[in-house]
Amino acid sequence: MKRISFLRVALASLALTAFSSCFAQSYPTRTVRVIIPFPPGGTLDTLGRTVAQKLSEQMGQPFVVENKPGGNGSIGADAVAKAPADGYTLLFNASTFTTAPMTMKQVPYSVVKDFAPVALVAKAPLSVAIHKNLPITDVKSLISYAKANPGKMTFAVGSIGSAGHLSTELLKRVGGMDYTVVPYKGTAPAFQDLVGGQIDGFIDPILGSLQYHKSGMLRVIAVTSATRTPNLPDVPTVSETIPGYEFYSWYGLWAPAKLPADIKTRLNEEVNKALSPEVREKFTQQGLLINGGSVEDFVKFQTNDMNRAQKIITEGNIRVE
Repeated sequence: MKRISFLRVALASLALTAFSSCFAQSYPTRTVRVIIPFPPGGTLDTLGRTVAQKLSEQMGQPFVVENKPGGNGSIGADAVAKAPADGYTLLFNASTFTTAPMTMKQVPYSVVKDFAPVALVAKAPLSVAIHKNLPITDVKSLISYAKANPGKMTFAVGSIGSAGHLSTELLKRVGGMDYTVVPYKGTAPAFQDLVGGQIDGFIDPILGSLQYHKSGMLRVIAVTSATRTPNLPDVPTVSETIPGYEFYSWYGLWAPAKLPADIKTRLNEEVNKALSPEVREKFTQQGLLINGGSVEDFVKFQTNDMNRAQKIITEGNIRVE
């Protein structure tokens, strides 16, 4: 009797596995929504639309981008968290998605409990930009100048809790510097004031500072990637002065938490396929490092990044007012 029961369970398990595998191979059979929780335009939107278009071509069904801004990205993310976990509603977002709940009073979801990481798509190294008239040419001279003028230097942040903000706080701490962090409503006014000399420094993704640097309107003294970047090969990394310092804004694809593993794996494989040499070349020119990798790689990366972010946010008492 026990043997018959065991056989029934085993056969049922095999049948379920076969059904799941078949379902993943036939997925998708209709339009897939890809929610980007910010307005159209900018790197996040451009990269997300590129990936969605590639997935449409590869998988034979439309992957339609839907911009759903508001609440510092929480409105769009919440829509995905509450959607059925069937692979037909996905979230394409930046790393602020994982730090927003740490800085905001309340969000209607948990990044860890309500979402399944699918694929890490790209990382964006940041640039350390300084007003051109300051006697600062590298990280070493930045630290020396800041220590000689304690409390007098000012660094902009484009948004509270962003990668640029956290990188600014971390550099301040590990460099033993005392400078004032000034919040701005976006990167454009921050760059305007940096060029105009109203503030002294700004750490943000490379793309924003690239043309200002090349035209001599400001000075990029370092990048936050592990190695020098192709579009700024003569600019050193922060880690060349402060070993181990590495920071990125990054972009990925998520699904509702209970997405079946087979569909998650299938989507991950298709995203990796979508990151073709032409896509890599296009976004490398914009200062991005195209990643890819397995679901497990993404989970590990996100966990480590969130743990570090939480430490910086807690120690710096960073909150969105």
